Amino acid sequence: MAGFSPEWLALREPADHAARNPQLLAAVGAFFAAKPSLSVLDLGCGAGANLRGSYAVLPDRQHWTLVDHDADLLAVARERLVGWADEAREQGEELVLAKDGKTITVDTRQVDLDKDLDWVLGWRPDLVTAAALFDLTSKRWIERFVAALASQKLPLYTVLTYDGRENWKPAHRSDARMLAAFKHHQHLDKGFGPAAGPEACDIMAEAFRKSGFAVSTADSAWLLDEGHRDLRDALARGITDAVRETGQVEPAAIAAWLEARQAAASARIGHQDLWARPV
Repeated sequence: MAGFSPEWLALREPADHAARNPQLLAAVGAFFAAKPSLSVLDLGCGAGANLRGSYAVLPDRQHWTLVDHDADLLAVARERLVGWADEAREQGEELVLAKDGKTITVDTRQVDLDKDLDWVLGWRPDLVTAAALFDLTSKRWIERFVAALASQKLPLYTVLTYDGRENWKPAHRSDARMLAAFKHHQHLDKGFGPAAGPEACDIMAEAFRKSGFAVSTADSAWLLDEGHRDLRDALARGITDAVRETGQVEPAAIAAWLEARQAAASARIGHQDLWARPV
């Protein structure tokens, strides 16, 4: 799977936290409220932002296993978690963090989720979670993943799956063409076969329902205004790079769209959160 830079992940983290759907997050917390401790498996953890966005509603004692294919990002995650915590110490290969009265133990593991999925889920956590991951995976992989969770009755909480909705203001004459080409790029192989792209959340929800899980989905769109100019700029440049690779939009139109988007007043970028649990 293609990696993401620590700089991009740091840039998007505040927007991710602001976009995470609060009602769905509260429902996850309520589900585990009676447990004194919780083990969490975070897939495609990147720099650890999902832990920082979820920990507050979970029990006072948490053990997180952070999984990513990129060993450098796992090192960044450890570093950023140490800086984020109120207190941090090493305990063997694990980190022990204190944050807002909670004790969070963290271990990191480099894993290929395409090849080693069954082995990873065999660790049998109380909760599986991920952020901005499943639009990169394929329909076949998602269905395999859901079947593996269902066989062990493991709940999933996943956030910020891209859903293909984009609304930039002011509008530009090339918006529709650029979005169509970008969606085409989103369906290219990202390491798991042809990617599900914007359809990922719907595919996953349907697979969980067929497996007898209760499923809730909720909006978690980015709302990017003047306070997010650096993120908007980086996002627009990333979109134009992807569109160039498709060859579906002529270079002059791409350049004009990028110039307009770098001066945009705002952008709403669609994402979905999903909470699936056995019943």
